[in-house]
Order: sequence, then C-alpha cells, then structure tokens
Amino acid sequence: MKTLNLLTLSALFILLITGCKGAAENLDESTATDVIATYLKTNPVYEEAKMEVGEIRFKSKNDKLALEKYKSLQEKGWVTLALQDQKKRFLSKDSVFTYKIALTDKSKPYILKQNVSQATLRALDYVMDSEKPITMIKGDSRVARVTVSLKKEPNDFAIWLKNKGTASNYITKSYKLKYKKDSGWILVGE
Repeated sequence: MKTLNLLTLSALFILLITGCKGAAENLDESTATDVIATYLKTNPVYEEAKMEVGEIRFKSKNDKLALEKYKSLQEKGWVTLALQDQKKRFLSKDSVFTYKIALTDKSKPYILKQNVSQATLRALDYVMDSEKPITMIKGDSRVARVTVSLKKEPNDFAIWLKNKGTASNYITKSYKLKYKKDSGWILVGE
C-alpha cells in the first residue's frame, strides 16, 4: 500500500514537472514583445545623417537653407554657432559668413562618429509600434520567428537626412527567438 502511494506520488510529481516545462516553453505575444523590446534597447535600429562641423563658409544666397538648419538646431540647444568672419562682396548683394559650428553636450547621445569637419548622427529611430500586433510563426516548441512593426521617430537631426526613406511611417522586421532552459526565450538572430 505504501509503495502504491509512493508510486502514485512519483507519477504525479513527474506529470507536474513535465506540465510546467511545457508551459514555460510556450511563447505568447507579451513574452515575445518583451524579448524584442529588450533587444532594441541595447541594439537600436536607426538611420544616420551626416552634418558638417567646424569652420564653415556660407554664402547668403546659395547656402541660406543650410544656415537656417544650423540656426534651428542652435535654438534647440544642439549646436553652437560662433560668427568668425563676415565679408560683403564688392558690388554684389551676396555676402560670405564664416561660422565656427560645434555640437553641444546635449547632442552626445546622438553622435555616432565625429571628426574635425564632419559628424555622423542618429537622425531617425525605429521603435516598436504598440498599436500593431506582432506576428509569430513557430517552427517547433523551442524556435519561433516573430515579425514586428517598427515606427519611425525622427529627432531634430532628421533635417539632414538626404533620402527620406520609405513612403510609410513604419518598417517590418523579423527576429528569430529560441527557448533555452536556463534563460528562457532569447533573441538569436534577425
């Protein structure tokens, strides 16, 4: 009788463990969203733009638009403009201005690369769109492919983007998730 109870308890324990193991391996939408959101925080998806810095000459007619872009960035505190020289051409309506342009401390999180004459900046971020659902395609119980919609979030440096990208306000991106016993669902590739 004792061996029968012990055998029954052992069988129930084994069923409980296997039942819990299968529940942990099941991937639901919120778990997939959390895994991808965590990945995007450490590996952001973005577009970059190049901007000239240092001493730059502007002609009042030809470079008016570029100077206005710099002035709008200065108003928002991203760059500093210091007028170095101003020359009026003889018998001309055109003037030449020389500015010393530098990025401020406020712009440090957006700087990807910088040298004496040019800076590469993060101008457009792609973030997960909470309004659009994710699409999950499971391969087996331990592998899944998840497609998410990433919407565009431009920052003030987006004025330097040459190609405005796609006509839509979002892109779709697929990620491969894999279940590991010790760490749960992790992202293993794009």
